[in-house]
Amino acid sequence: MTLDIDFVRAQFPAFSEPSLQGQAFFENAGGSYTCKPVIDRLMRYYSQRKVQPYAPYEASRLAGAEMDEARERMAAILGVEVDELSFGPSTTQNTYVLAQAFRQWMKPGDAIIVTNQDHEANTGSWRRLADEGIEIREWQIDPKTGHLNPEDLDPLLDETVRLVCFPHCSNVVGEINPVTEITAIAHAAGAFVCVDGVSYAPHGFANVSDLGPDIYLFSTYKTYGPHQGCMVIRRALAELLPNQGHFFNADTLYKRFTPAGPDHAQIAASAGMADYIELLATHHGAPEGDLTSRAEFVHDLMRAHEVELLQPLLDAVRDRNSVRLLGPDQAEKRAPTVSLSLTQAAEPVAAQLAEEGIMAGGGDFYAVRALQSMGVDPTQGVLRLSFTHYTSKAEVDQLITALDKVL
Repeated sequence: MTLDIDFVRAQFPAFSEPSLQGQAFFENAGGSYTCKPVIDRLMRYYSQRKVQPYAPYEASRLAGAEMDEARERMAAILGVEVDELSFGPSTTQNTYVLAQAFRQWMKPGDAIIVTNQDHEANTGSWRRLADEGIEIREWQIDPKTGHLNPEDLDPLLDETVRLVCFPHCSNVVGEINPVTEITAIAHAAGAFVCVDGVSYAPHGFANVSDLGPDIYLFSTYKTYGPHQGCMVIRRALAELLPNQGHFFNADTLYKRFTPAGPDHAQIAASAGMADYIELLATHHGAPEGDLTSRAEFVHDLMRAHEVELLQPLLDAVRDRNSVRLLGPDQAEKRAPTVSLSLTQAAEPVAAQLAEEGIMAGGGDFYAVRALQSMGVDPTQGVLRLSFTHYTSKAEVDQLITALDKVL
């Protein structure tokens, strides 16, 4: 089955927006376009349901029901129990709250393993626990390739390690890490696992149960939705960690790690992401079944389209003398997030690309540690070219032509 790109793009109002015509969007790793089902739900909520939810009057009942629907359907897509999924203001904020829970639970001398491949959201909060006497051990990437080798994890593990944190996919290296393999290694040593899925989730929602981590985080504004952070915490760990919410919410699993009041409208609108997955599944003839299996079908459909479009881009940039491609040059091994280290500052080059109708970015993308490890000056940054399944072949061709002109 081939992805029907015309059908896909019809679900995104941005592609029919006059002000965006002729421009190809290649900064999807920073945030995706929003699909119409999410926009429709957000508009309906603000127009018809903008009241305090869960009261007995009808508008309030419907508001609460839509919030519950979002949690139920997104949990099904991720293959977890409904109360194992929490919504928060962002992945960075969610990680910070989790770190505070671990700070209270752990004792001085306990250890956490982090990587230098991560976006700062899944490393900074954990590293700050060193101030509380927690030992922080760094699992380092290969400075030439950016590869995170599972064989390098084992020497860092011992009976004091309580948590291993790593990305499903780096937002600058792009390589997809073997989450199941790494999780098994950490679990065998008695450690819990926290996976930052922000840079992977836009390319297909993961079945967290199959992958196996105890924590899985991603941002819905990068998965065609509103600006929220989704956080899966499996029950065994969630019940072990101290409550971070109001004391009277301690017995409600999905409220234990969301101390701030949630954004009701954006949570409700998140059900639109499930609507979109169902639309794609039905249009492309997915077998009847539960939402988990249909989401897996769509995941594979998205990835196949992305891999097909990605390889020509990698081929076009990998052998240029003035360019260093970070991460693998084989599309099957990575997400379509392509970072290029140049012989000049990246941001002015991104500005030149804008003149060619290419929307891209230059900078460190909150991955300062990864860039420094690979010998890239963060002040120079990298040119990041990122797309997702709604990108067309014509847009990739437009990008390659523009790169030929500016590099």
